[in-house]
Amino acid sequence: MSGHNKFSKIKNIKAKNDAATGKVFTKIGREIAVAVKEGGPDPNSNAKLKNLIAKARANNMPNDNINRSIKRASGELGSVNYEPITYEGYGPAGSALIVEALTDNKNRTASDVRHLFDKFGGSLGSTNCVSYLFSRKGIIVVPRGAGLTDDDIMMHALEAGADDAVAYDTYTEVITSPENFDAVKDYFESNNIPTDGAELDLIPASYLTLPEDKIGSFLKLVDALEDNDDVQEVYHNVELPEEDDEE
Repeated sequence: MSGHNKFSKIKNIKAKNDAATGKVFTKIGREIAVAVKEGGPDPNSNAKLKNLIAKARANNMPNDNINRSIKRASGELGSVNYEPITYEGYGPAGSALIVEALTDNKNRTASDVRHLFDKFGGSLGSTNCVSYLFSRKGIIVVPRGAGLTDDDIMMHALEAGADDAVAYDTYTEVITSPENFDAVKDYFESNNIPTDGAELDLIPASYLTLPEDKIGSFLKLVDALEDNDDVQEVYHNVELPEEDDEE
């Protein structure tokens, strides 16, 4: 899930147990298929596909799976057309959620998402009901160490064209505009600066602290949405307790 701006999404994906690994591969495979449909099968000329291949490898997705996804989208292995669709809604205590999905059946996905919102004390809203609370940013995570100080990383970030860099205990987030994301990512790679992940994310302008009695139902809603095969990403504006970020 993505809420607290500590790149929780990548950390959560890496923490998935083996039973969930196949589901992660399925979701990344769908993203790869859409990227190929949009920009072709060559990652050298399709930046979105190049980034997704890097994401797949970071999550230990086998090359055979990656290649199958590319070939299927190219029509070599038969194809399924996935369409992107975004849902917005409210969770417990007025929390805001954005759900991004890739589906081959919009009616099924809409019904499933609506059911989950209703089941866990939320409500599916209309288009743009909460999206104004978020802005899309590129997030590149640089681990502590490698002989770089916080000032060094900030200097590199600004040199590369990033907007900001925020230091945490064990890593630094480099924040970019969507337009500069690829250039900043390439800068860090070309300068051999290690990263733990890089992705475009939806970041809330401010965070909501839930009453303690609502946190459980909120987490169940997010977990159920993320467990749906059609759902790719779940973004929210809830400030979670630190221990939840580390799970």
